[in-house]
Amino acid sequence: MSADQYFREAQKIYDRIHDTQIPNIQNAAELAAASIARDGLVHLFGSGHSVIPVLDVFPRYGSFAGFHPLMDSRLMWFQVLGSGGVRELLKLERTEGYVREFLSNIKFEPIDTLVAYSHGGLNAAAIDVALHAKSQGMKVIAVTSLDNAKISAATHSTGKKLADCADVVIDNCCPPQDALVEVGGFPVAASSTLAVIVISMALVAETAARLAKHGVKFRAFVSPNVTSVGPDNNRQVFDEYIRRLAPRLR
Repeated sequence: MSADQYFREAQKIYDRIHDTQIPNIQNAAELAAASIARDGLVHLFGSGHSVIPVLDVFPRYGSFAGFHPLMDSRLMWFQVLGSGGVRELLKLERTEGYVREFLSNIKFEPIDTLVAYSHGGLNAAAIDVALHAKSQGMKVIAVTSLDNAKISAATHSTGKKLADCADVVIDNCCPPQDALVEVGGFPVAASSTLAVIVISMALVAETAARLAKHGVKFRAFVSPNVTSVGPDNNRQVFDEYIRRLAPRLR
C-alpha cells in the first residue's frame, strides 16, 4: 500500500514539473548553452543530499564537457556518525562564510553560469555560493522548493533565500517536508532527489539542443554500449573538460 502510494505521489510531482517548469528549464538551458558556447563553464553546487544531482550531471553518460561539478568533500557525508558524518555536514552547510575558502580554488568568469541546488533553500552554503557567483557577474539558476520558501523564514544574515539570489528559479515541486508517505505519524520516503534528477537531465537535454541549434559542436560522454562513436570519444570528452577547467584552477 505505501509503496503504491509513493509511486502515485511521485508521479504527481513529475507531472507538476512537466506542466509548470518547462519554461524555466528552457530559460536555464539558454543561460547554460550561452556559457558553454563562449568557452565558459556551468558550475553545479549542492550540499548534503543536494550533491546528488551535481554528481549525476557530469561526469555521467549522456552529458558533456562544459558542466563543472563543484564538490566539497566536507559538504558530503561518508558515514553516518563521526568524522565525515551527517552531523558535521549539517553544521558546516549552515555556517556562513565556510564555503568561501573552497570557492577560492576556482577562478570564476562572468561568462559562467551557476546551478545551485537546495530543497530548503535556506542553508548558508548554497546561498553563499550563489551570492559569490553574482558578485563575479555570473548568472545563477536555483533548483529549490518554492513551497518551502513560502512558509520558511530566511536564516541567512542577508535575509535572502536561495530563490532570491537567482536569475532563473526552477521549482522542484516537492512538499516542504520532502517525504511523500505518512506511516505511523511520520512522513517517510523523500521526493526531492527524484525531482532534481529529472530536472537536471531535462536541463542537460535542453542545453544540448540549444547548442546544436546554434551550430556549437559538443562531444557527449557515452556508454560503451554506444557503438556509433569512436573508441577514443570519451578520452576526448575528458580532454575537453581539462582544456576548459585547467586554466581556472588556483
